[in-house]
Amino acid sequence: MGYKTLEELSGKDPSEIAITLASSYGLQALLDEREMRKDLVQLLCQVLCKAFLSKTDRQTLQHLAGLIKHSGFLRTILPHYVMGMGSEFDLTRREQYPQHLDNIMTLLAEVLRIFPASSIQAVSMIVALFRPVINSLRAVGVDVLEQTEESLERIQVLVEHLQERAREGTLKSDNYSFITPQEDAPPGEADFRTLPIYPTPEEFHQEQRPFLRPNLIFKRYASGLLYLDTHFRLMREDFVRPLREGIQQLLQSQQDLGNKDVPLRKRRFDDITVYFDTRLVVPMCTRSGLAYKVQFDSKPLKFVRWQNSKRLIYGSLVCMSCDNFETFLFATVSDRDPKELEKGFVQIIFSTESRRALAGVEAHQSFLMVETTAYFEAYRYVLEGLQDLEVEDLPFQRYIVECSSEVHPPAYLPMGDTYDLSAIAAPEFKSSRFHTLDPEAWPPMEQLGLDESQMRALQLALTKELAIIQGPPGTGKTYTGLKIAQALLTNQDVWKGGTSPMLVVCYTNHALDQFLEGIHKFLPDGIVRVGGRSNSEALKRFTLGELKRSHDFRRRLPQHLRRANSEIYDALRTEETKIQTQSVQLECSLRGVLREQFLQRFISEGHWDSLSLQPALDGFESYGGKKPSMIMEWLGLGFTAFQQRTPHPQNDNADEEMDEDDEEEDLIEIAEEADLIQAERFVEVSDMHHSRDDDRRKMEETVRDMAEMMLAMNLENTQIHAEQSDEGWEIQRVQKKKMKHRIRRELGSSSAMSEDEEDTILDVWTLSLPDRWRLYRLWVGRYRTELRMRAQQAEQDYQDAAERLAEIRLREDLCVLKEAKVIGMTTTGAARWRKALQEVRPRLVIVEEAAEVLEAHTITTLSQACQHLILIGDHQQLRPSATVFELAKNFNLEVSMFERLIKMDFPYVRLNYQHRMRPDIARLLVPHIYSELENHPSVMDYDNVKGLLSNMFFVEHNYLEEEIRDGKSRQNLHEALFVVALCRYLLLQEYQPSQITILTTYTGQLHCLRKLMPAKEFNGVKVHVVDKYQGEENDIVLLSLVRSNKEGKVGFLNIPNRVCVALSRAKKGLYCIGNMAMLGKVKLWSNILHTLREKDQVGPALTLCCQNHPERHIKAFCGDDFKHAPEGGCNLPCEFRLNCGHVCSSACHPYDQEHKKYTCNKKCQKVLCELGHRCQLLCYQKCPTNCLTRVEKIVPRCQHKQMVPCHQAPERFVCQEPCQKKLVCGHLCATVCGESCTTTCMATVTLELKCGHKQEGPCHYRRSTVQPDCRAPCKQILKCGHPCPGSCQRCHQGRFHVGCVHRCDKLLVCSHKCREPCTRDCPPCPILCENRCIHSACMKPCGQPCAPCIEPCAWQCPHQGCSKLCHEPCDRPPCTQPCTKTLQCGHPCIGLCGDLCPNKCRVCHHEDVMEIFFGTEDDAEACFIQLEDCGHIFESASMDKYMGMDDNQQATEEQLAVKLKECPRCRTPIRRNLRYGAYVNRSLAVIEKVKEKINGAQSAIEAQKAVLKQQWIDKEDLQRDLPLEYIQIRKKLSASHLTAKELWITENKMSSLERVGKLLKISRQHMSSGEAFHFDEKVQEFLRWLMDCYQKFSEQQASDLQSELQRLSFLAELNARCKMAKDTGRGVKVQAEVTAIREVLERMQPFTLQDEDLVKQALKDLAEKLPSSGLGISDDERKMILSAMSLPKGHWYSCPNGHVYAIGDCGGAMMSRNCPECNATIGGADHALASGNRVASEMDGAQHAAWSEANNMLNFGLMNLAD
Repeated sequence: MGYKTLEELSGKDPSEIAITLASSYGLQALLDEREMRKDLVQLLCQVLCKAFLSKTDRQTLQHLAGLIKHSGFLRTILPHYVMGMGSEFDLTRREQYPQHLDNIMTLLAEVLRIFPASSIQAVSMIVALFRPVINSLRAVGVDVLEQTEESLERIQVLVEHLQERAREGTLKSDNYSFITPQEDAPPGEADFRTLPIYPTPEEFHQEQRPFLRPNLIFKRYASGLLYLDTHFRLMREDFVRPLREGIQQLLQSQQDLGNKDVPLRKRRFDDITVYFDTRLVVPMCTRSGLAYKVQFDSKPLKFVRWQNSKRLIYGSLVCMSCDNFETFLFATVSDRDPKELEKGFVQIIFSTESRRALAGVEAHQSFLMVETTAYFEAYRYVLEGLQDLEVEDLPFQRYIVECSSEVHPPAYLPMGDTYDLSAIAAPEFKSSRFHTLDPEAWPPMEQLGLDESQMRALQLALTKELAIIQGPPGTGKTYTGLKIAQALLTNQDVWKGGTSPMLVVCYTNHALDQFLEGIHKFLPDGIVRVGGRSNSEALKRFTLGELKRSHDFRRRLPQHLRRANSEIYDALRTEETKIQTQSVQLECSLRGVLREQFLQRFISEGHWDSLSLQPALDGFESYGGKKPSMIMEWLGLGFTAFQQRTPHPQNDNADEEMDEDDEEEDLIEIAEEADLIQAERFVEVSDMHHSRDDDRRKMEETVRDMAEMMLAMNLENTQIHAEQSDEGWEIQRVQKKKMKHRIRRELGSSSAMSEDEEDTILDVWTLSLPDRWRLYRLWVGRYRTELRMRAQQAEQDYQDAAERLAEIRLREDLCVLKEAKVIGMTTTGAARWRKALQEVRPRLVIVEEAAEVLEAHTITTLSQACQHLILIGDHQQLRPSATVFELAKNFNLEVSMFERLIKMDFPYVRLNYQHRMRPDIARLLVPHIYSELENHPSVMDYDNVKGLLSNMFFVEHNYLEEEIRDGKSRQNLHEALFVVALCRYLLLQEYQPSQITILTTYTGQLHCLRKLMPAKEFNGVKVHVVDKYQGEENDIVLLSLVRSNKEGKVGFLNIPNRVCVALSRAKKGLYCIGNMAMLGKVKLWSNILHTLREKDQVGPALTLCCQNHPERHIKAFCGDDFKHAPEGGCNLPCEFRLNCGHVCSSACHPYDQEHKKYTCNKKCQKVLCELGHRCQLLCYQKCPTNCLTRVEKIVPRCQHKQMVPCHQAPERFVCQEPCQKKLVCGHLCATVCGESCTTTCMATVTLELKCGHKQEGPCHYRRSTVQPDCRAPCKQILKCGHPCPGSCQRCHQGRFHVGCVHRCDKLLVCSHKCREPCTRDCPPCPILCENRCIHSACMKPCGQPCAPCIEPCAWQCPHQGCSKLCHEPCDRPPCTQPCTKTLQCGHPCIGLCGDLCPNKCRVCHHEDVMEIFFGTEDDAEACFIQLEDCGHIFESASMDKYMGMDDNQQATEEQLAVKLKECPRCRTPIRRNLRYGAYVNRSLAVIEKVKEKINGAQSAIEAQKAVLKQQWIDKEDLQRDLPLEYIQIRKKLSASHLTAKELWITENKMSSLERVGKLLKISRQHMSSGEAFHFDEKVQEFLRWLMDCYQKFSEQQASDLQSELQRLSFLAELNARCKMAKDTGRGVKVQAEVTAIREVLERMQPFTLQDEDLVKQALKDLAEKLPSSGLGISDDERKMILSAMSLPKGHWYSCPNGHVYAIGDCGGAMMSRNCPECNATIGGADHALASGNRVASEMDGAQHAAWSEANNMLNFGLMNLAD
């Protein structure tokens, strides 16, 4: 990047400069240059300064600042440039310096603002130069601008502030930025612009009352700043308070844990939801940046119905802490799947500040996670918008701040107020242009198709810069709004003034779709729908994402954006690939049981060895010869566990949990509340490259493929397979369910074994099943931690790239938005796209549903350029929703701008004619809610509702409600049953399901209703909560009010707005059920009930009226009463005669009067065959063509009598009698008579195996080449003297015996028993050391030396003290004075001074204390000692004598053994006792010496280990031939704390492997391919035994290994000789001898000493006939020929067939001849051998031809020149 490029950039837009610089690799190179021309420095500063003017590209600017702060430009070039200004002689350049200084100061201030901690040092150095330079410039007459002085002062203040922070030690990271407080901040409070949006730790731990002012609804605000401050603080408090108070309540509960009976996990908190044991498990690459899949403990949440629960929905804020909220991380829920939530998984994205803190958190850290349901994203964008909004940029302050009621025309209107409204006029009318500000010039309302109030609304909207239109239910506010929009859009020349679009904002996606669809009818192009998901097909092509995908858009996009998008996206995908490599594996680890191979590195070597020695399967083999998974067997999930059919001890309650898998009746689809909330919250992030669903699908496919490889059992598979036995049994369905559920429960558990516990385990197969799972979770935890660590850097790089890409895409979004005519957004979308809207600068804004929008949302939607604002809504229906009820009521937070201005007597128009409800229903709203509302003539002619006596009725009852456990919702089963029965009744009246809507006031009732509504019966019926149905309507509405309780609490039903919505949705029929007696106590409901009683429209029962028999009425008090009209009519029979002759058997039904759809269910009477058999089907079913009645017939082929279908010929029937034929083996066939006989006989017979044993097995093995494993016991007495525990198969027919398992049980020096099986020299004890003192405990394995405690001895008393260190024998005698302390019971202590007081009393525990053991216990003056290790109590004098026995000669041999003294009662070793510390320490000192002898001197071991390690490194050929074994030995030699015996075993393995390596080399070079293959198989068998984890080189094991190695050596020699014989054509001559030797070497029995002697002699005899040289002559003959020819090395060659010849002279081939033996070409030309000829090394040992470069180098020592 050079001067010309920068010069071109300097003229560009700031945003384009920033993006171009940040995405260019050339900038980094330029900034790192060591020297730079002055003009280039000036231009670079100017361009960078301009780049930082961009306000929307925050991440891009951060990236730029990051490049600058570490560059040589900032630290070297810029300081030299500034210093040089004072000595500049060029007058022209000197005059430019003030402006350049201003640029530099601006640049430094921006870098310092973004990275204060890491840039303060470099920036402060440059700032210190400014004042001298400015003084120098002034001295030579340069005019320094006042602006430059102000800039200098500002940056000096900033630098001084940050330097002070650095000196205090509080400036430690770059998450701090300095903002100067404003002067008009409230007293005692910081300016709202400096307040953090996220809560701080102080807010959680300190009782502080935030500064709040109420939203003023009856008077004006003092200033715009106060207005913004008020709304910021209220909005922030609305989302902070629930979190703050909830966490304070949680912390208090933790402190009170001991005082309350309810466990913390079962407690409910008012304002938050708590999730325990939360861990980050999988990083996820999303388009919003890096997300994390977290796992929490789902057990306490089994009752939660996640599909509908408001818990963890998109956008909810979660706060995670691992230290009681001293520190915490913030994140928002970025994706949820109810099925995943049931398992305890959710996806979150961390905030920017928390993401930085996350880098210091350990990967396996467990958090406490709390959630507040406030939609934080909307709060965040609005709060940021309020902080960014300058008072002077706030539009319409005259009205929204000063509350003036004199409304001006829009600023654009006086310049040209002529409108043409012909587009909205009726077709028969033609309108000409007129002046809108002249009331008399307007066309009549009839011409425009409007009523009087709609006409006034249109005039107000077009002539006032801020217009408010109230639309009560059914008055056509959307219709009117569209007329206004059409009038404005068809007269764009009046208001547009350039590229400014119209902005339409709605509260919900549904309302936005409706409004934009209406606009689309008259505006075919130019619409852009931004934000949430749209369900409209008509608008699909107008969504921002679709428009950006078009080819034209990509072509018209500025080049710098296309290039930056491509480069950053490539970088993003690179990092995503790195992350997904780890993420896929992490995801797999959550879906099932990992195969042991993937965990091997995370399992200690001893445990891996233990796991690998899988117990025998008692002679059974897995189906198909498959080897069962070790980890599955170990976890009780494999073949053995199901073979034994042992029930899992924790499965008692599994059945109820498995209900989730059972099929339930298909119920109607109801829009879940969680989904509805998410739909409004979710703002689609546009992405041209791939969609969110594509991401999920690809990730799922990758995970599925990887799971096949990684998982031994995959829970995501619909079928779980286990191995089968050779009898072919399978796991039953119930067992599969239980297994699946057990695994899911275990994988979801958070409890894992500690590493200390792990260290004490010797054999993992001896653990209980719960402990095995805990250990498995420890291994998996290590595996996940490593994967997470690998991905850390890629995660940070991905996030940086994602944020930069988001800014690029925002610029692309702006390119689309600036070309639009109409932009549509939800309020959530408008909050998110706030910065974009500031750049788009829409001049005209229409807000639909404005009364439901918080005022702060409306403010931040408006830009400085807005000149015309139209608010449409109805504040008497739903209001804005606040999270904190107190703020809504006491601080007027729920009062929208729409309602506040109306309350302030701001001019507005209310629409007065309703076009929806029949008059009876409209009577409920007027005058109780609206003072006036007139009915349009169209609502007077509705038909009556069929089947009911009244078109509107309220049913009263007193059945009580129920509270839903999760959340604060309610349900009322009585009302649900009634409403469902009424709905079913109406459907029977032939109403379409789409004509009926069921409304309820609580989500709990919504799902109570759903459970009663099968889809096949109610599909198409709409069921909603009232709040989600505003703006909708239907013919018939059934309303369940739910509330009915003894306390008289009506909840939401006392809010007029919600009552208004509930009662105004029906057009033709409204039927409501509720506790009217309780509701009547509320004034509004009392008035409504009074109106209902005037026409007898309320009562305990709804009257049903039969359409066929109008005189018959049924009173329905409850749901069961509808059964009296089972088919929707009455209970009389139908009696209609059908075409088939039967009578309709249904009760009276109003539907299908002519019975065209009726199906007759009576029995068919049609005769089907000559025998008179009648059809067995029902009347409406089609009769079969063949008679299926079964009759007795004789099967001709076998003459058996069988029951055969009447129509079927007996010769075609498969006879079901048992087959009587005999198979080839003589056993009876197991199939039926009519089927072909089986070829696999399963009859049990005695089998003779190749090993010579006999055993019972399936007959078919007799003729099979495959044989079952021999189960015969080995029975051989091993060299240790114990019988072999293995079987014939496991011991390889006696060649490799299973290790002896006889337990040693010798007592080790540490007092533990040896747990090694059958060992001659017991190894060091592996159990966790139990030695401890009063200061600390040894945490090493018991067999390793303990580090001595060097703390001062703690044995002190008032009479004497010890001066030694803790580990040394004490230099004081035991104190003999009685203890003077008093026990809790009040009696004196029975112990001695300075000792631990015994916990028993001579009086209270007389029998325990006085029990005779030594015989001195009954002495009245006796004192007692309590041993800390076991708790037993002894008389002190006798115990002192017992402990001192090794000091005198009265002790027995056992008492003099090297071991700790033991408790005389229970034999527990005495390790902890101050009184006997001297004895204990002396014993421990001796024990340590014994340990050192057993382990070997560590220095000698380390020296030997180093020697072996170096030797092993040099074995490059072994690394190639035996890579796995090579690595295993290398790891062993790298391990710490190897004992001498372990080193000896390793050395033996190394020696054996070297011999095996030589054998493999022979196999590779001197054996035919077939013989080499079989030889390598035998070598692999030997290696498996050699490298077995239980290979200890016992006498038996060493003997077996030596025998087999000798066998292999002989076999290698034999194969090599055979290969040579074959090459020389002499193989036939020795065929008999070779066969005899091979028979001995390859038989299955052990290779004995007799065999060895026999083979050795046979090979010696063979050598005479078949020399090892392969020349066909003896060695003596070869030597004689060499001596006779006297040729130097390298003159002997062989032809392609191996015949030897010699070349004289120089030894180089100069001519060709034919071989006298085989006629092949020999010799060559120009010192080059003919093809196929080679040096005959077997003749004289030469490796190279005499005439060759290699030979010359050897001759002259040239190969060693490098040395």
